[in-house]
Amino acid sequence: MKPLIYFAAVAFACVATTSSWAEPASLKVLGNFTGNKKQVDLVERPFFEGLAKQADITSRIAYSPMDLVNVKGADAMRLLKSGAFDIASVQIGLAARDDPFLEGIDLAGVATNIADQKKAVDAYREEFDREIQAKFNSKVLTLWPFGPQILFCKKPMESLEDFKGTKIRTFTTSMATMIQGLGGSPVTLQYAEVYLALQRGVADCGVTASSAGNGGKWPEVTKYLLPLAVSNSMQGHFINLDTWKKFTPEQQQKLTTAFKGMEDQMWKLASDVMEDATNCNTGEASCKEHTKYDMTLNAVTPEEAAGLKEVVNQKVLPEWGQHCNAVVPDCTQRWNDTVGKAMGYTISVK
Repeated sequence: MKPLIYFAAVAFACVATTSSWAEPASLKVLGNFTGNKKQVDLVERPFFEGLAKQADITSRIAYSPMDLVNVKGADAMRLLKSGAFDIASVQIGLAARDDPFLEGIDLAGVATNIADQKKAVDAYREEFDREIQAKFNSKVLTLWPFGPQILFCKKPMESLEDFKGTKIRTFTTSMATMIQGLGGSPVTLQYAEVYLALQRGVADCGVTASSAGNGGKWPEVTKYLLPLAVSNSMQGHFINLDTWKKFTPEQQQKLTTAFKGMEDQMWKLASDVMEDATNCNTGEASCKEHTKYDMTLNAVTPEEAAGLKEVVNQKVLPEWGQHCNAVVPDCTQRWNDTVGKAMGYTISVK
């Protein structure tokens, strides 16, 4: 009987190990908003259509952009944690309302161009993933930017004085802090709400990427473009950890490689569309792939650039740090050792 019991135990262990890697029959994927046409139509949708073949998995992939299934951006991370979706495209600034540590990857005014944002992401990625796993039972697959978030305004913005009293659409906590520090009045609005808000005077300016503003037809209701990059609107694709653990190590490696390819495409897209969108918004002859408008480009003055950096040091970082430490006690230490070190900033919280 002893040999029989031994072999039965071995057989059970093998079955248990194999079942822990039972590949999901399907993957429910929550995609980005369809209004972000270039990111969705050129990269995200084709990627998920070909993912099973690329990663050599048999799971059927059900891809649904979030606006087509009536999901709000702020809820994506919660739905992923609950298991309602296996993979989700997440707007990190919105998800940070549930955990301020996440916003540390893209604090307003810290990285004012794509190259600096890449440095910040590379420095923060490991800590960011650790936080996502601990708080949301999920894992990072991609991290990428929409691109520099600039101002579409109804009035000229030619100096720091022009910010005073101006109602400016924002969508993250640190961005609202920055606008207040510059003397403006932040107005929190979803992207889809901004066109009417600008048209009706609820907001005087809106912050978004040059391409997103073009796609949303913001130049129809604004006249001036100020390329003062206040953030880069970081995004990500995350997978529920319970789903991730159902794949074998070999499949996980193939999935990691596949998603790295999509991430690289998104970074390149952010860089490529920025220049053309700005040229099109301002009616330049070199406009190619966006709708052509006739906005006036306000150059960023040295005074505005210096004012932004001062607000970052005196307002944005201390306020975020204090708030984040209250939720994540070692928040500022982890940020200083990563993004802060890479970008030359230090947060001191009393």
